[in-house]
Amino acid sequence: MSKGPRSRRSYKGAAAHYTAIIKRDGKWWIGWIEEIRGVNSQGRTRKELMANLRSALKEMLEMNRAEARAGADGDFEEASVAV
Repeated sequence: MSKGPRSRRSYKGAAAHYTAIIKRDGKWWIGWIEEIRGVNSQGRTRKELMANLRSALKEMLEMNRAEARAGADGDFEEASVAV
């Protein structure tokens, strides 16, 4: 398999699941993603909190992905890792 930016494979088809820790805090719902430090949010309702957490998680994953690719500098290959 050739390596490099043009030959990267995308593994976006597999859904990943993360654990949200959520709780009521006065008039707000607050929560964070257990597996990824820095992903946290709040909402006036549980539903709003969950939507905000999804958005924050997606943004963090995109930032981490961009940082990892930038750090690879040059030819690289992506591979799926299951746990």
